[in-house]
Amino acid sequence: MNGALSWPFLRLYLLTLSYFSANSILNVIIPLQGKSLGATNTGIGIIMGAYLFTAMFFRPWAGQMIQKYGPIKVLRTILILNGLALILYTFSGLEGYFAARVMQGVCTAFFSMALQLGIIDALPDKDRSQGISLYSLCAYMPGIVGPLLALGIWQAGDMGAFTMVMIALAMFTGLVGYSARMDHKETAQAAPEQTKQGAGMLKSFGQLTSNPYLFTCSVLMLTASMVFGSVTTFIPLYAGQIQGGHAGIYLMLQAGTLVLARFTLRKKIPSDGKWHSSFIMGIMLMVAAAAQSVSFSIMGGAVFFYVGAVLMGMAQALLYPTLTTYLSFVLPQASRNMFIGLFVATADLGVSLGGVLMGPIADLTSYSSMYMICAMLGASMILFAYVRRSKLVDTSGEKIVESIR
Repeated sequence: MNGALSWPFLRLYLLTLSYFSANSILNVIIPLQGKSLGATNTGIGIIMGAYLFTAMFFRPWAGQMIQKYGPIKVLRTILILNGLALILYTFSGLEGYFAARVMQGVCTAFFSMALQLGIIDALPDKDRSQGISLYSLCAYMPGIVGPLLALGIWQAGDMGAFTMVMIALAMFTGLVGYSARMDHKETAQAAPEQTKQGAGMLKSFGQLTSNPYLFTCSVLMLTASMVFGSVTTFIPLYAGQIQGGHAGIYLMLQAGTLVLARFTLRKKIPSDGKWHSSFIMGIMLMVAAAAQSVSFSIMGGAVFFYVGAVLMGMAQALLYPTLTTYLSFVLPQASRNMFIGLFVATADLGVSLGGVLMGPIADLTSYSSMYMICAMLGASMILFAYVRRSKLVDTSGEKIVESIR
């Protein structure tokens, strides 16, 4: 095997699988535990949203630090903090959960940027989308088994097992992370130029609106991530209202679809640096249809509930690697890592807002109405992707040539 499936990259995918396994369990345990302790949907949304809301602020800085010091040094440092956060979950209440989510947010900002930027720099152009897709695939694979394990622990009332699992995952992730290797030769060469831009890192946030490539991809990712975040946060609570609904089966179907689609369709994801508006519009249509199906399941039953899971998984499988790969071609080489960090930050913000904003809406209306609003947001992005095509299609090729020069 070579390229994206060579042994060094397979080891990085294993590390990704281990790292995100804890979160697949926590995404179920925290809402259920929060509800049992009397927290509102708003409170649960804030605790869940703190994770990626924190990561959002650290993403651009993480990209710059990785440019300067290399991904492996950064990775080994944050794995220690990640282990402490996982242990904190085992003996704390809601306040401790909030603190642990913040700590995990810091860790995830550096972890995901280190691995993604390392993959982007190390792989040739033709394999880049495959590498990003496989990384994302391994980040979601734990979602197949993790929710079922979490529900089993919860229903058994055995929080001692929860403690054992968190400690085991913290130790295993640390061991795999410390043995990982990553070629950062290209990163080291780019560091001096990136350092010159260090003082302007905060100014780079202006690129979210002034750079047409970054703006378009960020708006799409932000909106879709709000829908994804609302599912992560509230499906464990909403499933009990659906006749025949089961949160574990829903999350397993969603993650299973995502993993299968990421692997089987990884070569179909565009890796030519061109803007494929029809492809993007199709993905956003799946986001809208998935949210609407979940919303309608309160009346239509479990069939719509699980159809929504499959559509949501398919949309998640395609959107992130498509947009990330596109940006890796069209953004300026000198500041590419920082700008990709900003893009990933919008994904973090979206998932966070999926809990923070949708929680109050669920409190004021219902879960079904909240997911209907999510469907409307997804539908609006179909039109947005169509309108923005004229600003991207004609100039993407020129930008690629300029980047290569």
